[in-house]
Amino acid sequence: MHITHFIQRYPPALGGSEAYIARLARHLSDLGHTQTIWTTTAVDLSAFWSRRAAELPTPDAAEPPITDSPVPHAGGERVRVRRFRPWRWPARRYWLKALSLVPVRPWQAATLPCNPFCPAMWRAAGQYRAEPVDLVHASAFPYAFPILCGLRLARRCGVPFWLTPFLHLGDPDRPTDRIRRRYLAKPLVWLLHQADRVFVQTPSEWAAVVGVGVPAQRVVLQGLGVEPDECTGGDRARARAAWGIPAGAMVVGHLANLSEEKGSVDLLHAWAQLARAGAGQLVELVLAGPAMPNFERAWARLPAALRQRVRRLGPLTDGQRRDFYAGIDTFALPSRSDSFGLVLLEAWANARPTVVYRAGGPADLVRDGRDGLVVPCGDQDGLAAALLRLAENPEERWAMGWRGQARALAEFRWEDRLARFSSLLGPERHHHVRVGRQVRPFEQVDTVRHGWEDGQQALADGSRLAG
Repeated sequence: MHITHFIQRYPPALGGSEAYIARLARHLSDLGHTQTIWTTTAVDLSAFWSRRAAELPTPDAAEPPITDSPVPHAGGERVRVRRFRPWRWPARRYWLKALSLVPVRPWQAATLPCNPFCPAMWRAAGQYRAEPVDLVHASAFPYAFPILCGLRLARRCGVPFWLTPFLHLGDPDRPTDRIRRRYLAKPLVWLLHQADRVFVQTPSEWAAVVGVGVPAQRVVLQGLGVEPDECTGGDRARARAAWGIPAGAMVVGHLANLSEEKGSVDLLHAWAQLARAGAGQLVELVLAGPAMPNFERAWARLPAALRQRVRRLGPLTDGQRRDFYAGIDTFALPSRSDSFGLVLLEAWANARPTVVYRAGGPADLVRDGRDGLVVPCGDQDGLAAALLRLAENPEERWAMGWRGQARALAEFRWEDRLARFSSLLGPERHHHVRVGRQVRPFEQVDTVRHGWEDGQQALADGSRLAG
């Protein structure tokens, strides 16, 4: 089969959905399927709106909108990557916000301000005449523009459209949670309804998708996995020596895109609370991953004496990642915006207990008191108390870590999780599976085609005026 995947970024870009698509592509390539990845040139998320952010270069100075590149680590010659350069222009967010007021769901999905806005991708999907496509698969919310392009290609080719949204559901105790509202905005719910299959990662995500009216028969509970060989085997002594960890201290590790949404700011404040209370020598903090602006603002407000005691490692290589997990004693991810939390599985693979907020996928994954601790979302005092509890009770900490490791090895094998996707492929399954309503062609998107072209011209004119 020829399968196309649409995703907002792709390796070398770092991110959970990006890593998942790369791993899925490798799995499907091993099964003999040919694939094409449609994505952007962005490496950093901020490249969607800023020319100063990291992105992949194009072959010549003219900066063509599309570049093709092989992906040796994800299937070799069976995987081809098409990269499209996002449009960036002054006052971009405000232009898109104004355009999103048009009361047509596809148009609203395309003009969400967070989107990588790639008109060349839209045109290429609508004019596609290359090798036949058998299936279109897209990910991830809230970046609806590439998903919409994937839907357009699927309808043009008359093939199934599968969607892995990676919903972030926020605090379950707050029905009006801002993150939940963002990920279940009406244009995104509309996209869920267009999919022939929706792949979700946790029971909470399954309930959310079914709760907005998607027939349960179309929703597949998949979940993610871990490959222990890729994240274990680090050198604990080397890592702790490099970090300058005093004897007897418990190291709390945090690996994420450092931000408020990932809980990095709350974790920083919880650790600072312990340090001010005199427990700083008992609990050390190591942060890894690129930093987002809201984290840098919080970091700048932290007293210099406390900043000097926090180890910031930045993005990690594969070897550094192994050393990171070997060197820490507890892994904390008090995130409000994770649909699953792959790093939790990596911590468990290293027999490290986890501390999470009761929010999104981690709340489904971690069993409170068994393989980690679950703290009410946003409770920084509770987060500090959980860290101190594990620091003061090493035997409990070790027991949680070993139970987590046993679960990771038994329940979260990548081969089993990815098989839930590939097992649905094949001629006998290759058909639309919509339940509860008639399958509609892509008429609604095509009805706004002329408005779309007019909108592109308006954006171009506005960019020239603003410049």
